[in-house]
Amino acid sequence: MDQPRTHSPVFDELRAIQRTHGFLPEPALHALAERLDLPLYRLQAVASFYPHFFLKPPARAEVRVCGDMSCHRYAAGELQLALERRFAGQDVNITHVSCLGRCDLAPAIAINDTIFEQVTEQNAGALIQTALGGQALPNGHRPETATVACDPYPPTARYGVLREYVQSRDWTGMVAKLKESGLRGLGGAGFPTGLKWEIVRAQPGTEKFIVCNADESEPGTIKDRFIMTHAPHLVIEGMILGALVSGAKHGIFYIRHEYTQQEHILEDEIRRCYREGLLGNRILGSDLSFDLEMFVSPGLYICGEESALLEAIEGKRAEPRNKPPFPGQQGLWGKPTVINNVETFFFVPVILARGLDWLKSQGKNGSVGVKFVGVSGDVRRPGVFEVPMGTSYRELIEDYAGGVPQGRTLKSYAPSGPAGGYLPASMLDLPLDWNAMTKAGATVGSGAIVVCDDRACMVDMALNSTRFFRNESCGKCVPCRVGSQKLVDLLTQWTRGHYGAEDLVLFQELSHALRLTSICGLGQVVPVPMASVLTHFKEEVDAHLLDRRCPAGVCFRAGAA
Repeated sequence: MDQPRTHSPVFDELRAIQRTHGFLPEPALHALAERLDLPLYRLQAVASFYPHFFLKPPARAEVRVCGDMSCHRYAAGELQLALERRFAGQDVNITHVSCLGRCDLAPAIAINDTIFEQVTEQNAGALIQTALGGQALPNGHRPETATVACDPYPPTARYGVLREYVQSRDWTGMVAKLKESGLRGLGGAGFPTGLKWEIVRAQPGTEKFIVCNADESEPGTIKDRFIMTHAPHLVIEGMILGALVSGAKHGIFYIRHEYTQQEHILEDEIRRCYREGLLGNRILGSDLSFDLEMFVSPGLYICGEESALLEAIEGKRAEPRNKPPFPGQQGLWGKPTVINNVETFFFVPVILARGLDWLKSQGKNGSVGVKFVGVSGDVRRPGVFEVPMGTSYRELIEDYAGGVPQGRTLKSYAPSGPAGGYLPASMLDLPLDWNAMTKAGATVGSGAIVVCDDRACMVDMALNSTRFFRNESCGKCVPCRVGSQKLVDLLTQWTRGHYGAEDLVLFQELSHALRLTSICGLGQVVPVPMASVLTHFKEEVDAHLLDRRCPAGVCFRAGAA
């Protein structure tokens, strides 16, 4: 597979150094800076920004415990404290880590970068002892078997839409069908797909790029992992079609660091495409060409923001760019760039192969199409489900995911991870529909549904979500960097019984400033979790602030400051 590389070599080189030494020694960074003709401060700035790089020797056992949303509902905080007590004074470093992408298999931890699912204190302790003893850790992955119902191809006849396009070159017809289908960005932003491709095609110049954003890192978001595992061919076909329509000759599949299994699945599929003439020069014997490479994210949730993702590919800190210009005008290396997420690329060949009549027949209650959703948290059967648009959240939670555990009642659900806020059980009959959810003041977003039963405290859950955004802020803009910390401090005090007369005014002022002045969407949604709790769970908030009482018995525990 002889193809040009379109990403910076910085991260490949840093990973190679860390594999050799276990960390990034300063002399090795000096040598790398000279070899790449980069200033040393540039490498130091990059290495210190991403959590997967060590600037000093790590502990023999580096243990990272996910504590966000779904794992929080499975007592990850208590698990971390228990492990800290058990291994105190040993060569073990136990810290919190933001979402590991195993929300359906909570709680999850990473030990020396190997992820383990559904852990207990007992088996986590045994794994840490294995690492301390210098032995190899077992594979933490649990085998998955599933089928994708809307896949239009038998295994022996894939890439049919691509084969037809190479013959017809009817890009206008393809864009028209995508527009008529209503396919939009399914990572949460919702920009029309056909229009995005058309914009890039219309840009001047011959050098253009296309990027698949597979960096789903928001708590509760696991659908892309499922799609990459079970239908990689459809995602890659969607990318190739997007490239040929938009005029991109080079593409990058940007995948999150924690998705090692999916990385290997996709690499195998890409190699197969090169062997079969579906990638490279003279695709299927034509004069068309397109090269595709993998890029493993150096980490951080902010890398999912499209311009921050481009910065990472260019070997920089993943700090969002000011917009405009947008990536469709000036993207990777300053060239016009298409960026779509995994699910969006997946549905391109599905829709084009099956047709618009099929698409319209799939929805229910007046909605159109199919959607992948992840349901996690306090449910009996967490997982990823392929469902008709228009399905109610009650059906998703109670029928598909089995409902809350026996003896419990459903209290709330987040329809789109922390960025979507929390809705009460009284709003369970809302449909999985973009317009209906927008009218209700909510969002379908990425389809990351996290469920809380009656044991959850909504102020505590809002704090957990706000802390996630604080932890994952890149720090580039002052409103997000300072405002997210101020909100965490404020909510922490509320869960400890400390409430000032002006606190609610302060919350509103901070929220307004974050929404208006943050550079990217992360800063703008920091207030959303608590704002939704204030809207839908006001009595519970008042119990905390006015009565110093947590109805769920989660806050104000002994020892709280």
